[in-house]
Amino acid sequence: MGGDDRVCLSAWVSFGNDDTDRLADRKAVERLIKFLHKNKHMTPFESTQFTFRIKTPIFVARELFRHRSASYNEWSGRYSQMLPEFYLPDADRPLVQEGKPGDYYFVAGTEQQYADVSEKQAAVFQQAWNAYETLLESGVAKEVARNVLPLATYTYFYVTMNARNLMHFLELRNDSHALYEIRAVARKMEEIFAAKMPLTYAAYADERYPQQTVNIGYSGDERLLYERIRAILEQQNKKKGLLR
Repeated sequence: MGGDDRVCLSAWVSFGNDDTDRLADRKAVERLIKFLHKNKHMTPFESTQFTFRIKTPIFVARELFRHRSASYNEWSGRYSQMLPEFYLPDADRPLVQEGKPGDYYFVAGTEQQYADVSEKQAAVFQQAWNAYETLLESGVAKEVARNVLPLATYTYFYVTMNARNLMHFLELRNDSHALYEIRAVARKMEEIFAAKMPLTYAAYADERYPQQTVNIGYSGDERLLYERIRAILEQQNKKKGLLR
């Protein structure tokens, strides 16, 4: 995976001085990471790697797969039988689109709309699953039978990306303009990023959330730094309606 230290070693090698003893000076490590991020010297961040195991509805997975800077390996409905697990939006999920193309937003639905969504989708899910099982029992291959299952069916997969691409992904997907469900995924990925690379995340957050983090500052204890980061994440997620 690498982490914050790998970023520094990758940067120092440019000057032929990537001695690991230099990592003992944690304030120097913090200053270098901030300098690299602020000045967009992003290549050292590519020397780190994250692998996430993610479980989402198929329609969310397809949005995530559009990020071609990552590598993916997904559970196969050709080789194994799918499971009767389907996504139903909860009462916090905005249902109604308002505005115009290119400048629209979503608002909460009425109680009746939420009831209709739950009832109609649940009925479709049951019908689709019954059809899937019937086809399998009749001898139809899994790769054909799965065609009757809806986009709300859950899948899971591994996704691997470096820290540079992860930061770009989070800028796009943990954003108010992104699909509600993928924002929930991105939020969890952001929390893991903050935990595993607190110094890099601090530099990222100072730029991403300047109204909250003009300068997080290094406390001398990376565990305490992460606690401060967690507080910032909670503030951001409450604003976006993602914490319940």
